[in-house]
Amino acid sequence: MHGASGAACVLYLHGPEGTGKSMLLRQFALEARAAGRIVVRVDGRTTPATADAFTRAVRPVTREPGAVLLVDSFEHCRSLEGWLREECLPRLPWGTVAVVASRHEPDPHWPADPGWTGLLRVLPLGGLSKPDATAFLRQRGVLPHLHDALLESTGGHPLALALAAEAAVRTETGGGADCADPPLGQDAAAPLLRRLVGTPPDEAHQAALDVCAQARVTSVALLRAVLGDQGEDLFLWLRDQPFVQTTRLGVAPHALAREALRADLCWRDPAGFAELHRRIRGHLLERTRLAPASRVLETVGELRFLHRSGRFLAEAHGRLSGGRAEELPRAVGHEAALIRRIRRQDGPESARMAAHWLREQPENFLLQPLGPGEGAVGGSAWLELTPFDGEAEDPVVAAAWAHTRKHGPVRAGEHIGLARFHVGEHGDHRPSPVMDASLGRIVGEIVRDDGLAWAFAVLRDDGFWDSHLRHHALEPTAGTVTVDGHRHRLFACDRRALPAVFGGAVNAPVLTGAAPGPPGSAQDPFTAADVLVLGEEEFAVAVLSALRALRRPRELALNPLQRSRLVLAHGMALKDVVTSAIGSLPLERGGDKGYRAATAAYVDGASTQAAAARRLGLPFSTYRRHLAWATRRITRVMWEHELSGTPLPSPPDRSRR
Repeated sequence: MHGASGAACVLYLHGPEGTGKSMLLRQFALEARAAGRIVVRVDGRTTPATADAFTRAVRPVTREPGAVLLVDSFEHCRSLEGWLREECLPRLPWGTVAVVASRHEPDPHWPADPGWTGLLRVLPLGGLSKPDATAFLRQRGVLPHLHDALLESTGGHPLALALAAEAAVRTETGGGADCADPPLGQDAAAPLLRRLVGTPPDEAHQAALDVCAQARVTSVALLRAVLGDQGEDLFLWLRDQPFVQTTRLGVAPHALAREALRADLCWRDPAGFAELHRRIRGHLLERTRLAPASRVLETVGELRFLHRSGRFLAEAHGRLSGGRAEELPRAVGHEAALIRRIRRQDGPESARMAAHWLREQPENFLLQPLGPGEGAVGGSAWLELTPFDGEAEDPVVAAAWAHTRKHGPVRAGEHIGLARFHVGEHGDHRPSPVMDASLGRIVGEIVRDDGLAWAFAVLRDDGFWDSHLRHHALEPTAGTVTVDGHRHRLFACDRRALPAVFGGAVNAPVLTGAAPGPPGSAQDPFTAADVLVLGEEEFAVAVLSALRALRRPRELALNPLQRSRLVLAHGMALKDVVTSAIGSLPLERGGDKGYRAATAAYVDGASTQAAAARRLGLPFSTYRRHLAWATRRITRVMWEHELSGTPLPSPPDRSRR
């Protein structure tokens, strides 16, 4: 305000509501007046957003050389930004200093215009530094043991810090609940939302804010999946909000706005919170299922972020970056460095087995840099094996195959996957970037690989990961495998026994370790232990038995398909599943004949095949040929849906026949 040589003549302040812009303008006014300069204030909230009205408001500046123009809340006059830059400010007398404060960043034309070079300074305002925030809390009378929690929940945002401090002091002096770890409660979130976010135009815009608060990054595709066709318009509106940042993948709110919105929705509508959570999860699961291998860790990271408040994720992950691990190219030297680290951390026998699999499946090793230098390499492997690869060479793999033989043989066209050789900076199988990537890869493969029968994680047998992996549907197997003096435990998941992942039907704990809704929210009606995994021949025998017993409920209730994933995963009775498979026959080329034969034999319940043939007016041999084709096709349809985990369509309405 003293007009130092070389100083910018226009200062543009921007930041979310509550970061102190107006307070800073008041301080500038005090200093300018103390320096003998005339101060003119223009408030965008009260000044009409027209060139004429704004010209009248700033006219006193043009009469006083060396005056100071302070424009507050300019976000209400954004339509005038081009006029302000090109006409209003350039006409002010030389020596005038202007300060513009807005919730929005300046238009990109400002820094791009060579005429403003050296004349404009842009200053973003954010949270207080830790020393300043601590001093503020101390001044407000907040007890020291609460400082770190309040700083973490508010990010040092001045307004949020003031509101949270007031709530904390009120609770302390009122003898309320324990504040050892105070959240951003509703008493702080509500006024903060009014200041930060304001009132959205309607329910659709409020819903867009709620989506943005839960998802790590919000895209047009996500908004369409959750809110329908208006997703693109809502995205453009979100992108224009001052508390929302634009990233390469979409938009994300300021951390403080995110937590305030999330806390408000959870308080305002717990059921709506859980339903929105379910819809977002479904979209992210589908994205993961369809993602190329190079994007799997990124999409799984978004799933983790969605469940970031769950204690299992907090305990098991040292960080929630939400992104993909940094992968190294398959360059000469990286593999050798990885084997050296495995030998150093796990022993020579583990290194020998890792070298074997690195030769066999180099593309399935995820390498990560751990620091500068070629030797600073860590990583893990996801081995994909068909019966019975590696059983003779690797005792860990042999233990995996032994488990499948006992608990669910691998069927034709299926394979197993093993996550192992996790080596990072410390080699202790504890939360780290390497473990983040390895666990994320397991989740991604369970979601997206329809040919995966079993997934195994191989870790040190010290109990650290047991609870976390159980919430990823990976159960510790019986017995351990000792390699180089280290006991390893295999954690196994029979993917075929999980609810269907197609369309996002898997519940939260199976993949992320945290239930989204309030206590008591519903979980999946069955577990992996409930599912009976049948081989293809056993499955075909069970289908034929179910067809023959379709009109005999007691006999049908004893059919092993009652425990198949095909029945348990989708809430359909076995009779309806079989009827749906019969109903799909007309969709096949020439399937009408088979459909009529199967309906006569199994649905209508003809006393004999000869009677069914007479009813249809067919020669007996022709009828038997149609029925044999139909039975084979029904079996194939049901088998394909059993393998993929996708539901059959609802049975046809036969009342109109």
